[in-house]
Amino acid sequence: MGSGRGAPRQRLRAWAELLRVSALFSVPGDALAGAAAVGRRPGRGTALAIGASLCLYEAGMALNDWADRDEDAVDRPHRPIPSGRISPAAALGAAGVLTAAGLALAARAGRPALTVATGLAATVWAYDLHLKHTKAGPAAMAAARSLDLLLGATAAVAATGTATRTGAGAAGGARRPDNVAGPRTMADALRTPGPGPVILPPPARGGLTGALPALPAALVLGAHTYGVTAVSRHETQGGSTGTPLAVLATTTALAAAVLGEWRGRRGQRPEGLATTGPATVGPAPHPEARLARAAGSGSGPGRAASPEGILGWAAALGVTSQPGGGFPGQSAAPGATPQPEGTLGSGLPGWAPAGPGGGAVPAARPQSLLGRTVADPTRLLTLALTGAYLRTAGPPLLHAALNPSPPLTQRAVGGGIRAMIPLQAALAARAGSPVTGLAVMGLVPLARSLARKVSLT
Repeated sequence: MGSGRGAPRQRLRAWAELLRVSALFSVPGDALAGAAAVGRRPGRGTALAIGASLCLYEAGMALNDWADRDEDAVDRPHRPIPSGRISPAAALGAAGVLTAAGLALAARAGRPALTVATGLAATVWAYDLHLKHTKAGPAAMAAARSLDLLLGATAAVAATGTATRTGAGAAGGARRPDNVAGPRTMADALRTPGPGPVILPPPARGGLTGALPALPAALVLGAHTYGVTAVSRHETQGGSTGTPLAVLATTTALAAAVLGEWRGRRGQRPEGLATTGPATVGPAPHPEARLARAAGSGSGPGRAASPEGILGWAAALGVTSQPGGGFPGQSAAPGATPQPEGTLGSGLPGWAPAGPGGGAVPAARPQSLLGRTVADPTRLLTLALTGAYLRTAGPPLLHAALNPSPPLTQRAVGGGIRAMIPLQAALAARAGSPVTGLAVMGLVPLARSLARKVSLT
């Protein structure tokens, strides 16, 4: 009876080794970081993307061992297929079923997500069946990981668009989009009272185009994956010193890129620009939201232009004024000396802050990087998560460079796989989603605990 109870447990362990379930925790962060990169909160689309990614990832693991069964019989006879615990047919069948399940889940997230998932599945199968032992192998794995992050971004954008279309024309309490709070339709957001026409916004980006803001994060994650794959090519034989050193330098450069000033960071206002009133509290609104706010101020075609409306339209166009500003050639202070047109300030020509004598006041000096980091909790969290990334990936790579033996090389590969989690968390926090970053980082203890039972490699 004891052997009968042990047989199912042994089969379960064999499948856990084949699928490398300890590496599964490096997968959900791709979709979460992708959603954060396009400014969406995790929702139904993100959940579907995570499910699809997990299925396709495990399909690649099963297919990898099936394709390498002859090589593993020599270098890794303890693996499930060479040891006879799992048959080659069962491994290949599992790869096919998991691939179909991943594509089905992606299809539920929308046609754009299915398009990305199909490219991801094709890349995985091409890598395992042919590209793995060619020079294009690391690039194929990098492309797969980048596509996985873009899958999360595309699914989040597609889910938002679907919910928006579902809520179009509904009144009052109609359901909101899954991944982001906001108006049900842009027409509702920009419709103004009175006889004036409806102000139409620029067309909303959706589908594959809407996922483009996630491309920088996808490239960072792909570059890290490229390095891990390059090191893994020597994990059975060892003997490479230059590769771990090069990957260590790449890891440092990627950390610097995450901490660097990326253009277009959501919620960041250029130095020296400020607006007055409640609208300035929190992140800078999206241009479409600013147009909606300006439309509600009462100005528009066929209507009298009030001062509030003019200021609202100026803010919508990215033109702001500081306290004391006025119209071109004019100071807001009663009795003050008019300013000449073309005075440099923070908005239209002549919109400059006025001092006691009506002259322009110099803009405040930009704060130092250290000062901004300390004053911004999200930036501080990004710094901490990036440090965790370096701490996880760096030391094993250095050890493998100093002693390129198979055990230390395998440890460097495992460290690189585990380092994906803090990297994903840092990318999410960098995109302005600190809660998502912390949630991704919460997977680290689970991954570490399971790695003690099932090897990452």
